[in-house]
Parts: sequence; C-alpha cells; structure tokens
Amino acid sequence: MNVTPTAVSTNTTLCVNIGESAISDLLMSVYILAFIFGLIFNVLTLGPICQQVRRQNVLGIFLLNLSLSDLLFLFTMPLWINYYREDHHWRLGPQSCSVAGFFYYTNMYISIYLLCCISVDRCLVVTYPLRSKTHRTSCYAWAQCATVYVVVIVLHIIVLYYDNLTDAHDEVNNNDRCYETYPMKSPVPLFNMLRVGVCFLVPLLVLTVSYWRVLATVDQSPGLSAQAKKKVRLLSFGVIGIFSICFAPYHIFLLIRSLVFYNSNDVEKPEGSYCQFEQNVHFSFSCTLALSSLNCVVDPVLYVLVSYGVQEEVKLCCRRQRKTHTSNSTLTNNARGQPNANLI
Repeated sequence: MNVTPTAVSTNTTLCVNIGESAISDLLMSVYILAFIFGLIFNVLTLGPICQQVRRQNVLGIFLLNLSLSDLLFLFTMPLWINYYREDHHWRLGPQSCSVAGFFYYTNMYISIYLLCCISVDRCLVVTYPLRSKTHRTSCYAWAQCATVYVVVIVLHIIVLYYDNLTDAHDEVNNNDRCYETYPMKSPVPLFNMLRVGVCFLVPLLVLTVSYWRVLATVDQSPGLSAQAKKKVRLLSFGVIGIFSICFAPYHIFLLIRSLVFYNSNDVEKPEGSYCQFEQNVHFSFSCTLALSSLNCVVDPVLYVLVSYGVQEEVKLCCRRQRKTHTSNSTLTNNARGQPNANLI
C-alpha cells in the first residue's frame, strides 16, 4: 500500500495483477478476528483505564489515549473487511478509501509513539523515582498525548490534501483499488524511507534503550525478589516483542520495496524486473499490513502488563462479577428451595 495515490494509468497491462484468490479470504479472516477481539478487549479494559485517569494516574492517561486511537481505527475496519471480501476491489468510492487509509495509518503511528511515551515513563519511574515525580504530572501526560495526536494527524491531513483520490478508481483497467497503486511514483519511495526511519527505527531504539535501562536498574536492585525481577524481564521483552511482531515486518517490506524502486531502471515497464518484484511480494506485503492491524488486539494486553493499577481494576471488576453471579445463584437456589415464598 502506498501512502499517496498516483495518476490513473492508461496502460492496459497492469504492473501488479491482483486477481481472485484465497489470499483475499485469508486477509479478510485476519481483519475479522482483529475487529472482533480488538473491540472486545478494548471495551473491557476501557472502564479500568478510566478509573486510573480519574485518579490522575499518568500511565492511565497514556493508555486511555492509546485505547481511543484503537477504537477509532476499529470503527473503520469493516471497510477493509469488505475490501478483501470483494477481492481487492473498492466499491465504496475514493473518499471513503482516503478516510479508511487516514485512520489506518494515524492509528499505527499514534500507537507507536504512545508506546514510546509509555516506555520512557516506565524508565523514568524505575531509574529516577524521586526526580521523576516533579515531571510526571497529569498535565504533562495530557500534553504529550496531545502533541502525538496533533503531529500525526496534521501530517496525514497534508497527505490527504495532496491526494488526488484516483487511487480507488481506475476506469481504464476496471481496477478499483485502495492504496494499492503500482508502480510507485516519486517522491513516494523517499517518503516511505523517511517513514521507516523516523516512525519505526527511532521509536524502536527508544523502546529498546528504555527497557534496557529498566532491566539494568532492576537487576541491581537488592530489594526486589527473583520473581519480581523475572516479571519485569518478561514485561520488557514482551513489549519489545509485540512491537516488533506488529510493526517490523511491514516497515521492513516498505523499505525493501523503496530500495528496489530506486535501483530499478524499468519501473514503468509492466514486464520489467521492478513490476515482477512487486508481483512476487504483493501477498507477503499485504500480510504484513494485516499483521500491523493486530496492534489494536495486543494493545489491551499491554495495558494489563504495564500497569499495576489497571491489573487491580481488572481483578476488582472480575471479583464484582463473581460476587454478583454468586448472589444471583444464592437467590435462585433459595427461591427454588421455597417455591411458595412469593406468596407469603
């Protein structure tokens, strides 16, 4: 998927031929599962997170903004499900394609940068517990979240402004696609390479350094038990692992495609090496994009992992549910034991 649509080609021979196949059904299944479980997990964790925000919990503020971004993206996911159900044919018009792409990419990079904010926050709490108290305020957290939202949204609005909306409509080839225009046109490959560096490699470096500092500090702490240290290690590796699984494959393919574009002399030729390369990697690249959509499913898992407060709120909700169920069962059993109780 390219971030900027290109002009409609008058060439009857397509650079990449996307026909009917089981691939579309596979991708549709991934998006359906992501939509169902993402919606369930985010709704279940939204209440406990809001409780933490009411208590002016800094981490809760980051998690709330992450959850809101995921929910906005989930509301547009049925559009992508329909796209793959139609075998990569966009039947809903170019405007809806741009809106769906806007929410897709803004969610991806808002999630990436908010995860960076969370990792830095965890690092400050562990390594500088006293000095960080003066900076870890709710106002500071809201300001960080607002900055992330504004920067990412403004950048994607600029992309939409220069979007000529022809990506989702091709009358010549009867090829209505959404953000799947081949071949790429300059300066899209350059923009993609900048996106990989600034929006993925830098955040990954921040996450790695932050949790490396956390691990180093925890290992040197004599007051923590071996079990507590093991839990911190699992948490650190889990966050970095989930981040890498969801976002690394997509950005690696994006970088490779851009490098192949710049190293090819036959970009405009449908039978050339560049178009053959794009044809060969199209399935794999589509899978990595579907994989990135799973971040809205694993984010709620991170909520419970990184926040002790959210863990306690979830446990409290579960206890309330058990108590309610137990009370209802007791009342039901008593009613069964006294069939004429309602008549007294």
